[in-house]
Order: sequence, then structure tokens, then C-alpha cells
Amino acid sequence: MPGSIPEEARKFALQNSVQFNGKANEKAVAGKVIAAFKGTPVTPQEINLVVHEVVSEVNSLSLEQQRAELTRLAPELLVKEKKERDFSLPPLPAAEKGKVVTRFPPEPNGYLHIGHAKAAIIDSEYARMYDGKFILRFDDTNPENAQVEFYQAQKEDLQWLGITWNEEYNTSDHLPVHYQLARQLIIQGDAYVCTCSSEVIRDSRFKGIACACRSRGKESLELFEGLQNGTVKNAILRLKADMSSANTAMRDPTLFRVIESPHPLTGTKYRLWPTYDFAGAVEDSISGVTHPFRTKEYELRDEVYFYILDKLKLRKPHLIEFARLSIEGMPVSKRKIKPLIEQGLVSGYDDVRLPTLRGLRHRGITPEAIRLFVLSQGTSKVESVVDFSLVEAANRKYLDPRVKRYFFVPQPVKLTVIGAPLKTKRIRLHPTAAMGEREVKVSSTFYIPKEDVARFKVGDTIRLKDLFNVRVTHIDNEVNGSYAGEKLLADTAKIQWTSDQFIRMTVIVPGPIFVNDTFNAESLRTVEGFAEQAVGGIPPGETVQFERFGFVRIESQKPTLTGVLTHN
Repeated sequence: MPGSIPEEARKFALQNSVQFNGKANEKAVAGKVIAAFKGTPVTPQEINLVVHEVVSEVNSLSLEQQRAELTRLAPELLVKEKKERDFSLPPLPAAEKGKVVTRFPPEPNGYLHIGHAKAAIIDSEYARMYDGKFILRFDDTNPENAQVEFYQAQKEDLQWLGITWNEEYNTSDHLPVHYQLARQLIIQGDAYVCTCSSEVIRDSRFKGIACACRSRGKESLELFEGLQNGTVKNAILRLKADMSSANTAMRDPTLFRVIESPHPLTGTKYRLWPTYDFAGAVEDSISGVTHPFRTKEYELRDEVYFYILDKLKLRKPHLIEFARLSIEGMPVSKRKIKPLIEQGLVSGYDDVRLPTLRGLRHRGITPEAIRLFVLSQGTSKVESVVDFSLVEAANRKYLDPRVKRYFFVPQPVKLTVIGAPLKTKRIRLHPTAAMGEREVKVSSTFYIPKEDVARFKVGDTIRLKDLFNVRVTHIDNEVNGSYAGEKLLADTAKIQWTSDQFIRMTVIVPGPIFVNDTFNAESLRTVEGFAEQAVGGIPPGETVQFERFGFVRIESQKPTLTGVLTHN
């Protein structure tokens, strides 16, 4: 049987306040008490009246006092029971422990973004789950796009994500094997060299009509050799599939095309390059991949994938699709990101508004949060556009117990407190974790946020957080007040502040870079303010929490203190 209503309300109010940094939620507490008295004559109305009074009392205590009282009354409630969601991936079909091989095949033509992270994390996680093998394969079969710098840059991005791989190679390493397999298809009568113009090919594919080149015999083999050595121009190798297929991807797709641009690794050694249809299927098979993943946009090309492997009599992997990752207001594709950089609309691939891994890192998003976010999305094939707040929520969950807390005052207004005690105040760097303390010297001069001042009335009592109470006596361009003691008072606004020993600081605030598919010129703004002096000792790159403002990654200390708002 539960105790009295006040006793139960007190216990649950203390538990809730300890869990949420000293502030109990009345509705949450009432729900617990009502559940405790279920089946008794006590009504919810009676409980609500008691809970209202008890929560006010409990919230007037310091967090240390709340924790001490809860330890005395109900120590078992100090253990926070959390039902964690299961973000593990579903089992793979036809998978055996120790025999699963997955791969991540980026094209080295740019920096990786969060969409790539989804693929890389899922691929590597499945290999780990089954004690298998994970391959990093650079699909570098388009010399026009591949650049040498991106091979290393993409590996650095993956390493930042915490991803390791068992094997690494480039598709361009295997070009002689691809040529041999292409010859095999030609000899079998399953591929032919087409010399039609791109317009004729496009029209015939649309109409489902074969061109005259399709009937070529041995001549295709000679033409293929000419494509390799440069004596044949303006031709492609096509798969002899099904020109009447309802799936237009099967209407004799291109297998090889000539690209004269030098390759970043092989130079001018090769001029004939396989398409994604051919290289993807062949590489997955010959490298031993058992479960290749790719986004749903390629689903119509699955038939081509397996048709090529059938004709070459190569092993067929278990191909799996998942939905491409789309984030509201953020361009998760190089096609959209590259023009932003070329037009100077963003500072580079590490711009804090971009979903590139370098941009997210610059913003203060952690690899642990990206992993949690990706696994929460899973391998569903349902296309959807998610809000960036889901990434922020995962990051907040990771950062909250791990980063130090300080005060930052945006748009500061001067507050003079008559009778304020002159002292040095020691304030914890985290309300629960053992992160130490910082010292703040205080006098009668403070700075508080303009947004808070707008809500003040003369006669109000406010609390300078972790310090003391102030009674407001005058409001103009500045605020005057009088010292009103240190006892915690119920329903008193807690205000962050700086003393007269502050550092001027600029915080960069990123917003959605696209609104209704149009570049948002207001996607980057700045907030000027004062930070407490201790912030001047934080090294660039570290993320802190500015109370009642948000998580901020310190960008630089010199020539001015600058930070980036990661999120609220």
C-alpha cells in the first residue's frame, strides 16, 4: 500500500527533479502518484492539489538538497530506469556467422555526407554483427569526377566515424579483369559495340526498338579492342538484354564507355571504363561480397545486376536495398552541394550548414550521435524526409552527460545590484557528473540577457542562477535591483549571467540552407554576447553547454572568442 498522498508526492517529486537537473514536472509527478493510488478511493483531483504544493516546495531546494532528501526517503528511486529503444539491425537473410562480407563503395569525387554515413555504418555494422569482413572499395571508374585528394579524405571521414575495414582496394585496380569479362560477353553474343549516336540510342531505347548494331558478330570484338587502344571513337559496349522489357533499365544498357580524361591513379593507361551497372555487379561477385547494400533508387537496375552475373556465370550476392537518407532543408547530394560551393554561397565542404561529415564535425555533431541516428533509421525501404532535429536529439543525448556547462549572455543588459555581497563563487561545471568547478568573482555589477529583461516588472524577484536572488527596482536601458537573499524561492525565474569580468563572444548560428528548395540567404546568422571569463580557457574544437542557450563548439579564441551553435 502507498503511504500518504504528501509522502508519495514528495518521493516522486524529488525523483523527477533529480532526474531533470533540479526542476520537477508537476504533470509527470501527478501521473506517478495517481498510478500509485490506483484502486483506492483517492481521486485525481485530491492528488493534483497536493502535488502542486509539494512540487513547488521541492523545486525551491537546491539539487544537492533534493538528492540528499531522496537518498534518505527512497534511495531506490535514485536509480533511473530507462527503457532504451532497440536500435539493433534486423537479421540478414541467408547469413552465416563468420561468412558475411559487406562493402562500402564510395566514388572518390567529393567529401562524404550523412547519406554516405548511413551506408557505411550499416555495411560495417552487419560485418561486425556476423564476425564477417568489411571492404572499402573506391568505385573510381569515372576519371572525369575522381580526384586523388578524395581517396584519403574519405578514409579520414570514415575513421572519424569510428569505422575500420578489413580490406581496401580500387575498382580501377581490376580493369584488366573487367575487359576479359567484357570479351566473354561479346564472344557469347551477350554484348555488342554500338556506334549509334546518343540521340538514336536514346530514341530506340524509349521506343523499345533494337538498332542495327545489335546484330554484329565477331566485328564487335574487334571494335572493342579498338575502343581500348584508341583506334575506335564514338562507340560504347552495350549489354544484349531485352529491348522490349517493361523495365527500361533492361533495354540494352551501356556496359563500357570511352572517357579520355586522365585518371588520378592510372593516368592515361586506360580510356575505356565500365559503367556502374557492370562494375558494381562484377566487383560484388569477384570480391566475395555476400550482402551488398544500395539505395532504393537503384531498384530497377537489380534486374540488370543479376542478368550480367547470370551471363558471366558469376556468383550472385544477396542484394539488399534501403531508403536513401533525406533531411529537410539540407542537400544530401553532391549535385546540390557543389553549386553552393562554386557560387560562394557556403564557405566550403566543411560549412556548418552542410550535411557533409566535415560540416557536421565542424558544427559539433559527434560520430556517436550519427551512428545512433543511422541505426534508429534502420534499413527500411520506405522513402521519407526526416527533420534534422532527430540528429540533434541523438547528439544531445550523447553530449548532455559529457560536456561542461558555462554561462553565455546574448544581447547583454547591465544589472546593478545594491547590497550584493562581494565574494568568489564556486560553481559546478556539471550538475551531476564529477567535472570540477570554476571560480567566479562577483561584485554589484552583472550582465543578463535582454530577452529575460523584456519579461521583468518592477517588484519582481529573480534569481541569478547558482548565486542569489535579486528584487527588481528599476528598468530602463539598464536594470537596477537589490540583493534579496540566497534562499531558493518557488516559481522564481533563474537567469544566467556574467559578472563584470566577461569576454565578448560571437556565436555563429546555422539554420536550414534550403527553404522550399530555394537557397536560404538567412541560413547563417550571428549572436553577440558576453561569456563568463572561464570560457576563455577552453581549447578550440571543444563543445560546451551554455545554460539556457544551447550546445556550442568553440571555434576560436583569437583574435576574438567565437563559437558555433551546435543546437539547443
